[in-house]
Amino acid sequence: MKVTIRKSDYERILEHARREAPLEACGLIAGQDHDGIREIRKVYILTNIDHTSEHFSLDPGEQLAAVMDMRKAGLKPLGNWHSHPASPSRSSEEDIRLAFDHTASYLILSLMDDAHPVLHSFHVEKGVSEAEELEIVQG
Repeated sequence: MKVTIRKSDYERILEHARREAPLEACGLIAGQDHDGIREIRKVYILTNIDHTSEHFSLDPGEQLAAVMDMRKAGLKPLGNWHSHPASPSRSSEEDIRLAFDHTASYLILSLMDDAHPVLHSFHVEKGVSEAEELEIVQG
């Protein structure tokens, strides 16, 4: 699966993650799937109600509002995103354990080297995390 995200949406995620550091930041992604390409058209910034640097839980009220907004806009839920303030952009054991939706993309933004943030997308199925091709496009 190839995943695309607009540069402006990537920058929103990056800005929020930097603002929340050293805590993990999180949110949802929505868009369309077509011809093997998952196109992210909207990024949702949500609250990490765990308020920790090691994991995240989405605020349920914000999550419901985001899903309702997706439906209204004709978008499909595509997955979620979260930051790793001090570790690499890869699925942790906890990320894999909590990845219940095998159809979702899981974006992880590493701020380990703040001058060079790294965003990757992963597909997790049956306890195995595999990198997805991720392209940041203009827009």
